[in-house]
Amino acid sequence: MGLLSPSEGDKGLVAMKGLRVLLRFRLISDAFGSELRSRLGWAIVRAIYQGLPNFQRARLEGMGFGPFLWLEELAPDVALIQALKERWDPECHTFLFSWGHMIPTLEDVARIIGLRVDGQAVTGVTYTSYQEQVERLLGLEVTRERSSLVRRTALQASLVVASACHQTGEGQADYMARLTEDAKAVLAEEEGEAADRDLRRFLILVIGKLILGTRGDPVSCRCLPLLEDLSRVGSYAWGAALLAHLFDSLGTSIRETGVWAYCHLPSLGRGVPRRPGAVPLLQHWRFCQDERSLRRQVTFIHDALDTIPFGHVQWTPYVGEDDAAHPWVERGRPYFGRDIWLHSFNTVVPLHHRLVARTLGLHQSVVEFLTRQRPWERPGRSFRGIQQVTDWTVRVREQLEDWEQRGREVVSEATSDEDYFHAYAQRYGAQVYKGSRRPLDPEGRIASLEGVLHSTIQQRDDLQAVVDQLRAELDRAQQMVGGASSSREDPGRSMLEGQLAAAVAREEDALAQVQAQETELRASLARTTTLEAEMAELRLRLEAAEVSRWRQEAEEAARWRQEAEEAARWCQEAEEAT
Repeated sequence: MGLLSPSEGDKGLVAMKGLRVLLRFRLISDAFGSELRSRLGWAIVRAIYQGLPNFQRARLEGMGFGPFLWLEELAPDVALIQALKERWDPECHTFLFSWGHMIPTLEDVARIIGLRVDGQAVTGVTYTSYQEQVERLLGLEVTRERSSLVRRTALQASLVVASACHQTGEGQADYMARLTEDAKAVLAEEEGEAADRDLRRFLILVIGKLILGTRGDPVSCRCLPLLEDLSRVGSYAWGAALLAHLFDSLGTSIRETGVWAYCHLPSLGRGVPRRPGAVPLLQHWRFCQDERSLRRQVTFIHDALDTIPFGHVQWTPYVGEDDAAHPWVERGRPYFGRDIWLHSFNTVVPLHHRLVARTLGLHQSVVEFLTRQRPWERPGRSFRGIQQVTDWTVRVREQLEDWEQRGREVVSEATSDEDYFHAYAQRYGAQVYKGSRRPLDPEGRIASLEGVLHSTIQQRDDLQAVVDQLRAELDRAQQMVGGASSSREDPGRSMLEGQLAAAVAREEDALAQVQAQETELRASLARTTTLEAEMAELRLRLEAAEVSRWRQEAEEAARWRQEAEEAARWCQEAEEAT
């Protein structure tokens, strides 16, 4: 299903809301100095896009790339990216925070960057050489015969933006206008073979550098076989491929993860909304400039992540969002909230949505904390098509069938998160609940108590919200009743008031119990922390005493050895004398 060409107003909305999603995803990056800050920027891509004839832009809209291509460049929040990178667990493909697992999902992709997340998996055959296909479909050359990379400068030159530098005294608007006019001058103006070649060159630039980007300057053309039939390009789940690439490489995507953090962790204060109602979400946010050094910023974010109040985490930030503003959300909904394998050719990674059931408004149940398992051998992250020819539709058939069957729905029968936090603290306590100010915790007692305390705080916040809502309803009901005479005239209202008062009383009792439990847990945590500190000090004293005893024994043994050596020397001298 193609997208309609946006009006100027719609384009502005698309441009504003897209950046919020892109920033949310690119915070999980590994290299954080990605291609989005290289010589190939969004400005050049936008200039080429605007230089395309109307029928070419209509084709791109029909393929579903419209929202993505109307994104604007967003400065990466490098400090936030670095801090989040250190919380990433490559085993489960999730972040590890004090409040549990968190993970970007397919819904985040659809809402943040406006790419399609349903449809055919981005997979197929990888070759030892793409030379023939690049020459035939793009009219270019690859960097080496056995390679899947094409030179970026050659690709830009084919689109007439080889020299993308600002001229002296040239403003941004004039610069963009010049690039656009240069592109318009040579791009085919009528449908045909030349126009198809132009479109493939542009798509390779967008997909191979911005969506499934590679480090360095060259552009990957592994997806080129999927672009041979341009009528099928829009049927692929390019957003799901981006998420797979993100999970696996953590090195070429920055901005989306930043927006993801802005949405879910607003207490960090790293991003501020630009203006409401924009789509996709990536352009709804902008990075708050911080004048402190990078090291100090990262330290500050680390401390903030350790102390963010549990109730400040936004697990369901899209409640109340206008789905009509996000063209791929409704189409992708059958894939949301499911455990599923994500595909991008040789990159096949699992999306463990069951670890973040709270993003679905569910309580998190105890599940198996998975370790990285791959039932097949595959080239490493630096794979560039120089290994053997591989048909991934055959090699990972089981995982591909899982995608085609839309994975497995995530459900939860848990009534609280308490058991999950016990298990989470036992497994990750040493990683998550650590710090220079913490005493030794070899048995994980402190970590376990902190996990339960976090769960209790969440219950308290939830109950407080319910109590506040019921009190507001009770106040409105009392104002409607308006006294005893009104109650006699309308018994129904009086009954409603009584039911609301009883409900408020029940919830307040439950809240009081949870608050008492929280107080008890905090006291227990303080006692356990003190006890662990005393035990750590005792262990250190015992170790010091043991070391002192060993030293004394060593000194005594050395003295005995010296005395024995002196006795032996005396005996030898005595024998020589006789």
